[in-house]
Amino acid sequence: MARRGGFPGGMPGNMNNLMKQAQKMQRQMEEAQKELEEKQVEATAGGGAVTVTMSGKKEVISVKLSEEVVDPDDIEMLEDLIVAATNEALRKVDELSQSSMSKLTGGLGGFGGLGL
Repeated sequence: MARRGGFPGGMPGNMNNLMKQAQKMQRQMEEAQKELEEKQVEATAGGGAVTVTMSGKKEVISVKLSEEVVDPDDIEMLEDLIVAATNEALRKVDELSQSSMSKLTGGLGGFGGLGL
């Protein structure tokens, strides 16, 4: 006859260890997130004509333009370069974040889709 409910073989002790490990990992992830927020990435477009610096919080810190890219007759190109540099900076922050979190989770893929 099959047993109903519970965990055979002393599972409650293992559950306690699992909870402790989860809490430890949560603290480590919080620390990693704080470290990430303090980091900065820099991305360029147009061969360095536009440089965007972004924080780990995905906030634009600065935009630098070289003089030769500022052409009043071609504002559209400048706008495109700023968008490109900003998107590249966002990509770098995402990459940095994924790398940081995968070190903690050991490639668990975000705890099975829990978004952690």
